[in-house]
Amino acid sequence: MRIISGSNKGKKLIMPNDKTTRPLKDMAKESVFNILTHAKYINFCLKDSKVLDLFSGIGSFGLECISRGSKFVFFLENYSPVLEILKINISNLKYENKSKVIDIDAFKINNNTFEKDQKFQMIFCDPPYKEKKIELLIENIIEMDILEKNGIIIIHRKKGNLDTYPNKFEVIDKKTYGLSTFVFGKSN
Repeated sequence: MRIISGSNKGKKLIMPNDKTTRPLKDMAKESVFNILTHAKYINFCLKDSKVLDLFSGIGSFGLECISRGSKFVFFLENYSPVLEILKINISNLKYENKSKVIDIDAFKINNNTFEKDQKFQMIFCDPPYKEKKIELLIENIIEMDILEKNGIIIIHRKKGNLDTYPNKFEVIDKKTYGLSTFVFGKSN
């Protein structure tokens, strides 16, 4: 597991010893960034963006965002064994000033979780594959109004998961890579 591109290209990330955590594979991560960069139907600029990385694990996605030019990443994780690894990965890459780690269950976020009027250009959601409450999470994000206008939400799911999404969420695209499916969307 490594940083694929940007200022810290090639730097290795520390991995967890347990098998409970499922870090985002390099190939899947690279596919997402290729879509963000080259898809004509997604109008997104990573440079200077603020990113929310939900269920961030060891931080693979959010750290890649910073390496590629994101201004700031909020990492939300509450599984203590990987929380420590996430903090070490941030420290090893010297990203303490470009990130904040919040120890909270993503389903319990509210307007007090972030600074007043905090908005994100991108929200990356990589919940456990068995998680069934994705619609509730997206509804909460929309209700909290933390996604910037024309911002994007990316949801990483296991291939074949049949999630439903709220009507206020517009699915822009659904791409499947191996075992992974990525849903790209935004609030209406």
